[in-house]
Amino acid sequence: MRYGLRRLEGLTAAEELAQEVFLVAWRRRSELPPRTLPWLYGVARRLLANHWRAQRAVPPPVELTEAVVLDRHDGVVRLVDVRAALSRLSDDDQEILRLVGWEQSSLSEAAQVLGCGAATAKVRLHRARRRLTEMLREHPEQTPSLDGQLGGAR
Repeated sequence: MRYGLRRLEGLTAAEELAQEVFLVAWRRRSELPPRTLPWLYGVARRLLANHWRAQRAVPPPVELTEAVVLDRHDGVVRLVDVRAALSRLSDDDQEILRLVGWEQSSLSEAAQVLGCGAATAKVRLHRARRRLTEMLREHPEQTPSLDGQLGGAR
């Protein structure tokens, strides 16, 4: 559910994604690996990709007016800045950062979700963090520490 809530609009869409993921897991229960969470994330990722391709649309970036941003607490402003910068990154960069930072996946788990090796995931994470930092430098007075919000490599 958490995976879907962070990528979709609304609780209903996240519930539907979770249902589809577990339907796939049930159908393929004889193939489940010992560590199922990364496998489930991989299924969810592919289901979302198929859905977005079918809709021919990418989820719209979050846009807030200046008045809304000025009324918010500094921590919320930083989070909005991070999310806005994140939305401008490629889908691959967004996914590795979300897996490690939001889902608290280890590099090996993220690699399993992405269908690559741990070394490749580590390089992707490093490059994605660098690109996100560059995006955040556009607003240097509001740049948060990425270590606290995007998790460390495990």
